[in-house]
This record gives sequence, C-alpha cells and structure tokens, in this order.
Amino acid sequence: MKIGPLWLLLWVLAGGITWHWRLIPLYHRPGSWIPGGVLIVSGLAIYGFGRKQFTLEQILGRPELEPDKHEQRLRTAGIRAHIRHPYYLGHLCELVGWTIGSGLVVVYAMTLFAILTGYFMVRAEERELEARFGDEYRRYRQRAAAMFPGIW
Repeated sequence: MKIGPLWLLLWVLAGGITWHWRLIPLYHRPGSWIPGGVLIVSGLAIYGFGRKQFTLEQILGRPELEPDKHEQRLRTAGIRAHIRHPYYLGHLCELVGWTIGSGLVVVYAMTLFAILTGYFMVRAEERELEARFGDEYRRYRQRAAAMFPGIW
C-alpha cells in the first residue's frame, strides 16, 4: 500500500471540507505573526534536528510498513536523547505558529483536530515501538520525554 497518495488525498479532502471557512478570522493583528513566526521557525529547526539520525525511509515510516525489507534500529541520539517524538513536536510548533499568526477560524479548528488526533497517533506509535523494541524502548521511554522535556 502506498501511503503518499492517501496522505495527499486526505489533504485535498480537508481543504475541500474547510474551503468555505478559509477566510473567516477570529482576529486580524499583524503583530501576531511575531510569536507565530518564532513557533514556525522553531518547528522547522526541530524537524532539522530530528532528521539528522533518520534515513528517508524511516521518516516515511517504511520500516513500520515493510519490516522485513528495512533495518529495525531504535535511534536515541541527538534530539532524540531528550525528545522521543521530535517530528510531532515540530509539527505542533508549526501548527500553533500558523494558528496564532493567521487568526483564522479554520486554522484553529484544524490545529485542534491535529492535537486530538496527534495524541492518539503518539500513543499508537508508543505501543508499536514498545512491541518492536521491547525493553530497549521501555528504558529509552524512562529517560526521554515524549515531546516536552522537563514537563512530562
């Protein structure tokens, strides 16, 4: 199964469903792009740090989708020594940045949807990683935060 076309289809579907509300603002303050921009740039930086120890196949999730064709190795260096899910954190930073900056109702709604679904995605990924890596992952989970070091 190819996940890329499905992902694109979901984006098109979300865009179609929310198209009518795309320009309805909760507020319009150009200054809101300052904190929003900081969050967007932070998210991009987190993506960059997260990418350092991962191959493209790992980023795309191919080891999970085709475990017999790809190397199975738990990466715990770099940013992952502190954060188990840097891509989710980077994505969250970007979404919140766009939400604060734009002030658009639809972006607030989609960010809320992403946070709710992201919670379940992180939990599912945690279960999958524990099943795949066992005690090694359980030890890693004890020393690295899911997304917010020092908070959770």
